[in-house]
Amino acid sequence: MLKKIPVDQVRLGMHLHALEGNWLDHPFWKSKFVIREQQMLADLLASKVKAVWIDPSKGLDVEANAAPASAELAAEAPSAPPPPPAPKPATLVPKRNFQEELSEAAAVCQRGRSKVVSMFAEARMGKAVDAEQCLPLVEEISDSVFRNPGALVSLARLKTADDYTYMHSVAVCALMVALGKELGMDDTQCRVAGLAGLLHDLGKASMPLEVLNKPGKLTEEEFRIMRMHPEKGHQMLLEGHGVSDPVLDVCLRHHEKMDGSGYPGKLVGEDISHLARMGAICDVYDAITSNRPYKEGWDPAESIARMATWQGHFDMSMFKAFVKSLGIYPTGSLVKLQSGKLAVVVEQNPQMLTAPTVRVFFSTKANMPIPAQMLELAKSSDKIVGRENPKTWGFKQVDELWAGDALPKKR
Repeated sequence: MLKKIPVDQVRLGMHLHALEGNWLDHPFWKSKFVIREQQMLADLLASKVKAVWIDPSKGLDVEANAAPASAELAAEAPSAPPPPPAPKPATLVPKRNFQEELSEAAAVCQRGRSKVVSMFAEARMGKAVDAEQCLPLVEEISDSVFRNPGALVSLARLKTADDYTYMHSVAVCALMVALGKELGMDDTQCRVAGLAGLLHDLGKASMPLEVLNKPGKLTEEEFRIMRMHPEKGHQMLLEGHGVSDPVLDVCLRHHEKMDGSGYPGKLVGEDISHLARMGAICDVYDAITSNRPYKEGWDPAESIARMATWQGHFDMSMFKAFVKSLGIYPTGSLVKLQSGKLAVVVEQNPQMLTAPTVRVFFSTKANMPIPAQMLELAKSSDKIVGRENPKTWGFKQVDELWAGDALPKKR
């Protein structure tokens, strides 16, 4: 039988079934586990959590005369309170190279799509959203990004027009985590940013499907309806469970612009929260690089270049960090080399953004394909001289050159 106890009665060996209060106040990004380390006790006592539920059948029970956990800690440092939990940096997650992470990232994308489809379906039926149910997916996406940011971020961009609404949520989640990591956020902050990205467009679940999936340009009235989705999503999240203020804010404010021309509040500059400014950048990038019912997505490098010219839209210092997180030539970009060869960018080089690893596959001098081969530009005399538009060359299979078997199958 489960028991509810105050946190100062928690001790090593107890199985925590659940923690009382807002999930953002919890020091752990999981539930249902055994407290095995003294530092875990310190983190719990330093948090805002006042009570927990334990499962004595899976761990230790409360002892009638046992000293509370706070007393155990006080014995070690009687003159000072327990220290606050130290940030858990993303670098604690083991790194993987791009190719190793691709297959795992593809599986995470598929699980993410299923979760978001289910969440949107329940929202359309009027069911309240339980944000805590999204945490395992956010953790999976975050861990993949921490291992290798390019893999999942790049795969999530490859979506069909029919999948856009659902996979857009997965992609923005991954982009938010990657940007948060680049901005120096700790592990927990990155996951909060990821959850905000996952839920930012929930309001589209309340939009008429004939408007949401319209293959042509929206009328003025249809656009007015679509512009209501941030407020609709904000209200849906308010009626749900486990949603923090930062996540609510991103949902409501991800279409605000720094110059005040955004919506719904026409907020200006510093009136827009740090996280909402991140959301605006990640939302737009995924939108313009994705295939939509009414247009094909732009090339990643072209999208970065265009966004850089949109004065007043974004926090430009944050946009620079975003570019650094993706690369000047993001994975999947078609580039021309000084040798006259064309290549697709496969993996970034964090130490030299202009010298990623590419797959060379075409000679412009001979105007014909050549055997595809990987080339680390940082170790080569060749270099990128510019980006190219795949449509200009008639290339339809560019993504296969970097994604390989991980390329999402068309439904």
